[in-house]
Amino acid sequence: MTTSPAPTIRPTTPTDEARWKEIFRAYREFYRLVPSEEIVSRVWSWLTDSAHECQGLVAEADGSIVGIADYRRFSRPSAGSVGIWLDDLFTDPEARGRGVGRALISRLQAIASSEGCSVVRWITADDNAQAQVLYDDVAAKTNWLTYDAKPTET
Repeated sequence: MTTSPAPTIRPTTPTDEARWKEIFRAYREFYRLVPSEEIVSRVWSWLTDSAHECQGLVAEADGSIVGIADYRRFSRPSAGSVGIWLDDLFTDPEARGRGVGRALISRLQAIASSEGCSVVRWITADDNAQAQVLYDDVAAKTNWLTYDAKPTET
């Protein structure tokens, strides 16, 4: 039995645009979000703007991008520290089971360590059982629930 080599993880670059957009569209479709090229292009512009808080990593295997991780730093006033928030993590379905998600999370953990961050944090859908197998192996599930409130006019 042969095993695939570990994916190479690197920062997103402008030349990744077409493939990153394919994978990001698939991510949005997976979470049943309304298709929007405006959103896809906006997020891509954030990742390629060095002044924007969002940054990205890509996973390459066999000469192709097979996964993405979009992230940003966040302040943690209760802990007096800074963490890394993993906003988007997605592996091309054809590359699943080859360590892509694990490698992307591992790189974020290394970035957090090198910067003195206190945590790498993310959320996932409660029905995303496949991803939770990985997440339960690499991180501790918290007891915090997430709430979203809509902005109101003042």
